[in-house]
Amino acid sequence: MAQVIDMDDIDFSAYLEETEAKQKVKPASVFVEELLDWMYTPNIEQLAHLPWDKCRDQFAFRQGEVTLWAGINGHGKSLITGQVALSLMGQGQKVCIASFEMKPRKTLQRMSRQFSGDEPARIGDHPDIIAGYKDVVRQFAEWTDDKLWLYDQQGTVTPETIVSVTRYCAKELGIQHIFIDSLMKCVKGEDDYNGQKYLVDELCAIAKDHDIHIHLIHHIKKLMNEGMVPGKFDAKGSGSITDQVDNMLIHWRNKPKEIALQTGDSSYNPADPDAMLICAKQRNGEWEGRIQLWLDPKTNQFMKNQNDRPVNFDTWPHVSWS
Repeated sequence: MAQVIDMDDIDFSAYLEETEAKQKVKPASVFVEELLDWMYTPNIEQLAHLPWDKCRDQFAFRQGEVTLWAGINGHGKSLITGQVALSLMGQGQKVCIASFEMKPRKTLQRMSRQFSGDEPARIGDHPDIIAGYKDVVRQFAEWTDDKLWLYDQQGTVTPETIVSVTRYCAKELGIQHIFIDSLMKCVKGEDDYNGQKYLVDELCAIAKDHDIHIHLIHHIKKLMNEGMVPGKFDAKGSGSITDQVDNMLIHWRNKPKEIALQTGDSSYNPADPDAMLICAKQRNGEWEGRIQLWLDPKTNQFMKNQNDRPVNFDTWPHVSWS
């Protein structure tokens, strides 16, 4: 099942100082094989994709990059990044999630619901229903073997700690995608511009040094109302954050539609999406734009079309459950 990385079990200090000169200054001869590979081996770029095939040719997660996932508090950034992590595992990628806002069991509960294609059994349900769902969760846990790791620490951490953990995951575990939730849990505050710049700069360097992709979750400034769709310049903190990262994806939930459904207000348009994923920056891609999504309340999966069925993450490309 998903493995937990515990701060008490590993000395991460050894992974902090890799950027020192003694680690970077090397004799020219050590680069010869790399040079020959670069000159004479066809360069096939390793790309990973978002879960929805309608945007497969528009956006990709590339090795050596950092993606900033931004959104309004409560709009489901952790929910959608959990679904993306499942999709990446289905594409054969190794993933680590470092959530400083949720315990591993909560992260796994959400992801197992998305994975199973069903909502969890509840206390008081028939024992056979509960037993069946427990079996599904165990199947999910088995599927995550050698695919998913969780860093178990909640609350605030220092930038140095997250740098060390990220480098450890890349060097020792061969992890290809690391989700950090969130940036503001790794610095002193919204006005700690030096800390923000240092951390994002270090993460960008680690991504390039180890050919991994780092996903950094971040909050949007408070807007006039939740119905407003945020943009690139609405991210909290220093402007250097969006300058440094390679990609910026903004997740927005259609709260006006949700409220209208809850209150019986029929003035909303049923065809409007439940959410949008906005590509506000893609340094090495040509496309920027909006991806409309619909939320399945049973599974908490975001769908590419309004009437789609939940998908099976064990396959790639993902196909709907029959």
